[in-house]
Amino acid sequence: MEQRRRQAGFTYLGLIIFVFIVGLVGAATLKAGALLERAQRETELLEIGAQFSAALKSYADATPRGQPPQPLSLQELLRDTRFPTPRRHLRKIFVDPVSGKAEWGIVSAGEGGRILGVHSLSQVPPLKQARFDERFPNFENREHIAQWKFMATGQGAAPAPLQPPGTLAPVTMAPPPEQPAGPVAAPVAPQAPMQELAPPPREPEPEAEPEPEPQEEPPQEPPAEEDKDKDKPKEPPPAQDSGR
Repeated sequence: MEQRRRQAGFTYLGLIIFVFIVGLVGAATLKAGALLERAQRETELLEIGAQFSAALKSYADATPRGQPPQPLSLQELLRDTRFPTPRRHLRKIFVDPVSGKAEWGIVSAGEGGRILGVHSLSQVPPLKQARFDERFPNFENREHIAQWKFMATGQGAAPAPLQPPGTLAPVTMAPPPEQPAGPVAAPVAPQAPMQELAPPPREPEPEAEPEPEPQEEPPQEPPAEEDKDKDKPKEPPPAQDSGR
């Protein structure tokens, strides 16, 4: 009997431990499922916000000359009556997947101003804190999902802080430019670098005139016989014999 009681006690203790482990696993599974569902809702919110941004940009690009490029309400994105034939920039007003309502926060230029962007009304901290798509450049490290603002120009661009109505924005005065102590000399134009002058080309020296070749004298003709006779001394005539 005692052995059976001991076995029953161990069985009961093991059952309690088993139930505890199953409870922990179930709780972890539920928590993981809830986190996964939240991540999916955030992804869906980003896609819906991108459609709002594209609709606001389409509305601005189609604005006729002389009219404001932002709508007064989200309904104007569904039916743009600025044209003879109304245009549709957004298919429908989507439901916020995080809050579960078709209500959106409006980013406007002032109280009752025209719409510059939209955002969720949820104050839940987002699970996604980094590695956003390039369409959402300023969504990193936000404390609340409501800080994800989907703007018309540059989706996700952070808008300038709005002043509450009745207050004036602080004006920052730029200091006057300092006056120079003395007269400012006119800037001296940079002198062009001196170029080395190339020496003038040398004139070619006159070529020496060739010396005239010596002319050969013509051969002299032999003197005539008469001239030879003239040159010969005349012989004296023979002396006559005086005895005759």
